[in-house]
Amino acid sequence: MQRRKAAVLGLVTALLSATAVATATSANAAAGCAVKYTVSSQWPGGFGAAVDVTNLGDPVSSWSLVFTFPAGQTITQLWNGTVTQSGSTVTVKNAAWNGAIATNGKASFGFNGSWTGSNPVPASFTLNGVTCTGGVVPTPTDVSGPPSPSSSATTKKKIMALGDSITGSPGCWRALLWQQLPAAQVDFVGTLPGDGCGFPYDGEHEGHGGYLVTNVASQNMLPAWLSASGPDVVLMHFGTNDAWSNLSTTTILNAYTTLVGQMRAYKPNMKIIVAQIIPLNPSTCTDCGQRVVNLNAAIPAWAASLNTAASPVTVVDQWTGFNTTTDTYDGVHPNDAGNVKIAARWLPAVQAAIA
Repeated sequence: MQRRKAAVLGLVTALLSATAVATATSANAAAGCAVKYTVSSQWPGGFGAAVDVTNLGDPVSSWSLVFTFPAGQTITQLWNGTVTQSGSTVTVKNAAWNGAIATNGKASFGFNGSWTGSNPVPASFTLNGVTCTGGVVPTPTDVSGPPSPSSSATTKKKIMALGDSITGSPGCWRALLWQQLPAAQVDFVGTLPGDGCGFPYDGEHEGHGGYLVTNVASQNMLPAWLSASGPDVVLMHFGTNDAWSNLSTTTILNAYTTLVGQMRAYKPNMKIIVAQIIPLNPSTCTDCGQRVVNLNAAIPAWAASLNTAASPVTVVDQWTGFNTTTDTYDGVHPNDAGNVKIAARWLPAVQAAIA
């Protein structure tokens, strides 16, 4: 999450498929493939994307996906695979643990990238040398709302993860948290799709890269997200960009209060879980760390002042024990070790909320 004055959220999905376009001659020869390429967040000069690769042919024991960026975009960081880029041509190979794809099986990876001018999706992909052909179809963000009362999902507790890129780009702590919860009891919801985290999971969320909690509050964004997804529980890790932007603790807490009011207006018995956010130590901001310390110190008293029996506000300490040197890749965003820590800290509070 670089400091951004504005964020433009986009969801563009390219679904390209080919069936029986080649005859399999070895365990690594796919006769057909489908690729779903999703731009899950976008901001001036940068974007996040998720890629799902479905093998429609014979099982493979390793894979290599090749595509070309049409406007000179560059991958800056990738997870769940290894990447090389020569000019506009990108080659992504499997990680050590996700090379095998059964017939109709799927492998996923995600990445952050940079762009200038425009950010169109790649027009085609090849999997192990086999072209996946088809149309590029823009797909709008899913705002279809919660399932109908007849759906079995209505028996589940709907959980909305709310925040910025720490929550959503790719926010694989959500995948790890979901993995530790009973699937029959939870439904992660939101208007944004999940990014690839290496295994299937319930990924919908409201982690908007580059967003400030103060802007979400002042621009009245949350009510529409609540109406679209109908959560019972909200997990909120928000305020990193506000601290980076040197907004005061009081201003940030006032925004928190606005959001809590909107949550309760939508559902009077909303269960709200708020993080004391992870440390912030970007190379371009020497004061950011202390700003987060100041914010976190004020959160417990703020939460206590708004806590009610009907709609409890629970504070989860995500700061203590989190090290920006070992638990992030840039002083801001969690790496794999950081994601494990974040999920573990959320888990007891979420278990209590769905009990």
